[in-house]
Amino acid sequence: MVRFALTIVRHGETRYNKDKILQGQGVDEPLSATGFRQADAAGIFLSNIKFTHVFSSDLLRAKQTASTIIGKNKFCKDIVIQYDARLRERKYGIAEGRPLSDLKAMAKAAGEQCPSFTPSGGETLDEVRARAKNFFEFLCQLSIEEECQKEQAVLGMAGNGLETLEGKPVFPFRNQCCGLDLNSDTDKDTKMLNPNILVVSHGAYMRNWFGYFVLDLKCTLPSALKKSQLSSVSPNTGVSHFIINLGNGDVIKPEISCICLNRDDHLADVNTENV
Repeated sequence: MVRFALTIVRHGETRYNKDKILQGQGVDEPLSATGFRQADAAGIFLSNIKFTHVFSSDLLRAKQTASTIIGKNKFCKDIVIQYDARLRERKYGIAEGRPLSDLKAMAKAAGEQCPSFTPSGGETLDEVRARAKNFFEFLCQLSIEEECQKEQAVLGMAGNGLETLEGKPVFPFRNQCCGLDLNSDTDKDTKMLNPNILVVSHGAYMRNWFGYFVLDLKCTLPSALKKSQLSSVSPNTGVSHFIINLGNGDVIKPEISCICLNRDDHLADVNTENV
């Protein structure tokens, strides 16, 4: 059985985020001072997780966020962050660099709703979802290949089980689906999940990716999750966490459990500083 953990984090705030100006792919803004504080807070929250792989969008705001998060980690400060263009924000074409209100006005003039409207030169939602699907299937295949390598390594170890390969709890999350504390000793198998993957990406892209999980792959959700949360864009450095079960290597029909979606309680002190 192939299982892996997937943590997805939105990048920290930029000045364009604060001013509600669309960045998309064409505006490559760095993090603001607040954005770096948010990334620090996310890094501290995730500091006890021993990530095996880290992927990030190749846009600056995501790269800076990923680097800051890993810089706070207790186990993998030296891990190589892999930058992937498939994780970029949705492309907004002629609307990039312009206020969000302009995009809403364009959508209204076209007789469409804003989230589904595609400005000239932009990506459709289907195109964004295809990028997310392609990247997710890549992660699944990576996990299958590494499971095969791990099994071969274990066969060559005299009397050692998988637990010797990974002795630390990997989740700081409470399972909102059933109230199970994943840091307890009641679910040792969950602690041992490997690979344990961190991805840093963007708000609109993540919303489409999560939609693919729920609508296409029938991801199970926390019982307390509201529908409005599912359709909302993650706050800056919001954390979402999933457990993926590929059964016997089935990339087409994985079983996905959402542990938390767009979690932002690690930002309480950051938000207080900004009041």
